[in-house]
Amino acid sequence: MPSLLAKLAADINALDDRTFGGRVTGLSGALIEVSGPVDALGLGARAAVHGAQIARGEIVGFRGDRALLAPYDSIEGIRPGARVSLEGAAPMVRPSQAWLGRVINCFAQPVDGEGTLPQGLHARLVRAAPPSAHDRARVGARLDVGVRALNIFAAICQGQRMGVFAGSGVGKSVLMSMMARGAAADVIVIGLVGERGREVKEFIEDTLGEEGRRRSVVVVATSDESAARRRLAPHMACAVAEHFRDEGLNVLLLVDSVTRLAMAQREIGLSVGEPPTTKGYTPSVFAELPKLLERAGPGREGETGSITALFTVLVDGDDHNEPIADAVRGILDGHIVMERSIAERGRYPAINVLKSISRLMPMCHTRQENDLVARARANLSLYAEMEELIRIGAYKPGADAAVDEAVRVRPALEAMLSQARDELTSIDASFDMLDRALA
Repeated sequence: MPSLLAKLAADINALDDRTFGGRVTGLSGALIEVSGPVDALGLGARAAVHGAQIARGEIVGFRGDRALLAPYDSIEGIRPGARVSLEGAAPMVRPSQAWLGRVINCFAQPVDGEGTLPQGLHARLVRAAPPSAHDRARVGARLDVGVRALNIFAAICQGQRMGVFAGSGVGKSVLMSMMARGAAADVIVIGLVGERGREVKEFIEDTLGEEGRRRSVVVVATSDESAARRRLAPHMACAVAEHFRDEGLNVLLLVDSVTRLAMAQREIGLSVGEPPTTKGYTPSVFAELPKLLERAGPGREGETGSITALFTVLVDGDDHNEPIADAVRGILDGHIVMERSIAERGRYPAINVLKSISRLMPMCHTRQENDLVARARANLSLYAEMEELIRIGAYKPGADAAVDEAVRVRPALEAMLSQARDELTSIDASFDMLDRALA
């Protein structure tokens, strides 16, 4: 109790009882130019423009002695000289256990129509810094995610960060929902960034389902919302995940997608005046990515909680080497590649196990399991090399024993890798199926 009172006293003392005011001095593209006292014009601080309707925003840059405000809300009707209320502090949030099962926006306000959202006791920064590398614990034990292709070929450990790279319509959302229902995690936090508004309710009610929703917190910023909201939503999801991690729980964080965060940051960066670089992305985009991705992972040494994270990347034109995919791949602890050609032949989840890799394999498998994985990879790889010759009849059975073996086991391996969205398989059962497929 004394420590709790001391924490509350510290939070109260940190409050600023001063109010600051400013004025709108101009409009530059999608940004609002604001004048005001220097004490309130801090990067990342929030403000509200008072006109026919109140428009909130975030300070994202400066032009001379004027602050540039990226609006969260519609800027229709804003006029020169309009009054601005300035907040001198960075945004905070107070998550609690009561948030499980709820759907919130990037401001931690409920959008599910289920009433007010109870606030926790401890405030934390929405855009917090990642833990120090020297203070962090190492990754934990192997995490059962319920998906055979991942349990076998791209095993994930508690506290690991993985990327899911796929084009549009290849099945990223369904894969996320399978993991939300089947992963052996205490809490699931899902960030839907730039999602289609029509699909949000479908994802929550049908794809995620009642079972997945009961232990989940969903943060939503749809594609029609402003760039500032789309940029803030994944950080809000991280802040909620960090709360549960600090409670000693193992959290699975699913963010869909990092590409839409990058697009939102590009939009803001270009408005501020940053120079465009590769494919029009500004330098701040590549500075923003590690600030988000590094927040996931194990907790501090001696703490039991961790954040296991999957960040989806919407590859542009199915090009897996485009700038955002390349940058994200270099930061994360592995990547899961989903390919349209696999989806087109009807095998879901459409994971290319030969191109997918977990940087913690083979350490997380037993020696016997690694032998099975090596045999399966060898057969799949050999068949992929010879597939064209086999299909046109240029390869004659009996010419090569290894190729004959690859041809023989391929149907069983394909059947094993195929999995319905409501079908969940444990790690032991996954390897039993692999053993039978190779027999």
